[in-house]
Amino acid sequence: MSGGLQRKLDIARRVFARKGALLSALFLVATMLVAFLAPWLLPIDPLAQDLAATLEPPSATYWFGADELGRDILARVIYGARTSLLTAAGAVSIAAAIGIPIGLVGGFFGGWRDAVLMRVVDVLLALPGILFAMALIAVLGRSQTAALVAVGITGVPSFARITRAQVLSLRKRDFVTAVEALGGSATYSMFRTVLPNSWSPILVQVVVLSSVAILLEAALAFLGVGIPPPTPSWGEMLRTGKSFLHEAPTYAVLPGLALTLTILSLDTLGRTLASVLEDRREIGADIAPADRSGP
Repeated sequence: MSGGLQRKLDIARRVFARKGALLSALFLVATMLVAFLAPWLLPIDPLAQDLAATLEPPSATYWFGADELGRDILARVIYGARTSLLTAAGAVSIAAAIGIPIGLVGGFFGGWRDAVLMRVVDVLLALPGILFAMALIAVLGRSQTAALVAVGITGVPSFARITRAQVLSLRKRDFVTAVEALGGSATYSMFRTVLPNSWSPILVQVVVLSSVAILLEAALAFLGVGIPPPTPSWGEMLRTGKSFLHEAPTYAVLPGLALTLTILSLDTLGRTLASVLEDRREIGADIAPADRSGP
């Protein structure tokens, strides 16, 4: 078994040895399976309207009741999970694809490149995330793609700064110096030596930013500037359901509970992963040796 695979298995074993992380992971896996297998598990159209069942309480037909247009609340919550998870995955991908190269180049080369890139990051950090996302949506128009891009751009600074900090801590390590002394180019050293040893905090940030992205997408929808209806969205259901708390309490409670449990699970998993990786760094178990295959 390779050393890299052994490290990954050891990290996974340590993470899931903690009950909170294990329960969180099981909940997230169950949520993803239910969300993406919804057409087979719950073959109910979340957009289908039945005005005769407007605000109907929980029943054999509507397990958690119906909304103001007679749509099944449970179906909309399940399909809303798909919306939230896809938005989070897309936003994190955008943030990582832009932020990691910025942090890698700035931290590795330093000088004017680092100064220019970090000033751009500082500008993004100075803007409140939700206001910046609202401004982007105002420019791009209200759509799922616009919400995904807006949430993703707000996550760029965190990836850039974390990657830069990690690169700065590794830049003068002996194994990096050895690769350069053997004739390795700057590109080779960055992508084959420094970046592979920087993944631990980046992985933690992926989990943490996923929860932030889901919450931000819900907040934008709650404010009426997120993904437009009739696409199911937890934030949109909270915004509309608060007006019917007395007539149909499950309308707002169910998406609110789903949102809370999802964010709590991601946060717990992220904190546990960060703790495990920190323990490994303290004993020096997370630094891979320099690539011996030669530049």
